Amino acid sequence: MNILSILLAILLLAILIVVHEMGHFWAARWMHIDVAEFAVGFGPKLFGWKSRKYETTFAVRAVPLGGYCGFYGEDSLEELPKDDPRLFPNQNVWKRLFVILMGPMMNFLLAFILATGFYWVNGISTVTGVDPYIMEVNAAGAARDAGLQAGDVITEINGKNMLDDTTETLLSAIGGYRQGDPALEVTVLRGEETLHLQLTPAWNEEEERMMVGVTIGGRYRLRTEKTNLAGAAKASAEMCWQASGLILGALKNLVTTGEGLDQTSGPVGIISIVSEEVRLGGMQAFLELLISISINLGLMNLLPIPGLDGSRLVFGLIEVVRRKPVPQEKEALVHTAGMVLLLGLMIFLTYQDVLRLIR
Repeated sequence: MNILSILLAILLLAILIVVHEMGHFWAARWMHIDVAEFAVGFGPKLFGWKSRKYETTFAVRAVPLGGYCGFYGEDSLEELPKDDPRLFPNQNVWKRLFVILMGPMMNFLLAFILATGFYWVNGISTVTGVDPYIMEVNAAGAARDAGLQAGDVITEINGKNMLDDTTETLLSAIGGYRQGDPALEVTVLRGEETLHLQLTPAWNEEEERMMVGVTIGGRYRLRTEKTNLAGAAKASAEMCWQASGLILGALKNLVTTGEGLDQTSGPVGIISIVSEEVRLGGMQAFLELLISISINLGLMNLLPIPGLDGSRLVFGLIEVVRRKPVPQEKEALVHTAGMVLLLGLMIFLTYQDVLRLIR
């Protein structure tokens, strides 16, 4: 990772959060609901100003990994004047539901617009194959000893072509090595340079197979065709729908079976992953990640988890059914407890992220 890729990763998260909160903000303005504060970041305030027209405080805070659009009386545990017309709980329930929903909707809209623009400018690509490459090299192992680096493409092993539209041939060539065999003669493409290395796999007791200490990824081989704006919008909608299905499927597996729990990351891990992908893939990787993480953020906020938009939508719908709101202090207590738990989870995930980076 370099400083530029890390800054781009932080910028990516900042864009997603600001767009999300602007969804709440613009919807509130449209519904004539007062906003007490619109903040980018968390923690101590670096600078800010107050709108004379709307009495909204705009602030930039020290930690650029979040933000919020705060409404008067929202989640307040204090006793407030019940007849204050500015209070968020006193607004029409349908207006409140609309304002809450527009945060996640802006993330979906951002993903759709960016993907449409991308397809319109670059064309629609069809996968014709996949080229395996080295995503990551472990700190210790045969690959590190041989001089392999992240981003390398192994084109041949012992004279056999590895670029046959799959990753299986490469994995089989490594896994088929037997103790005592000569070292594998490996041809590597690193940028424009071709290297010839020797690689000796070792038996991994935990995995019960031969390994060299790398993570293998696959770069898709694509055929690209130009399209008009309508075609780009159609392809964008299809891509966003498919990405949503994959994300929901992963969330389901995470909750029901725990699958993927070891790969869950907090802000530090996300910045690490994004910065590495941007370093390898440039601005196209930045744009693709912005689209996919924006969809992810929108879906996550719709989950009925206390403290998130989904939970607030649930309370609003309960109010619609009951024809009277849940007592404000009780709802505020639920959201406050949820935010405390989410903060605790974030701290734990950040700790795990730091451990991974150290290892």
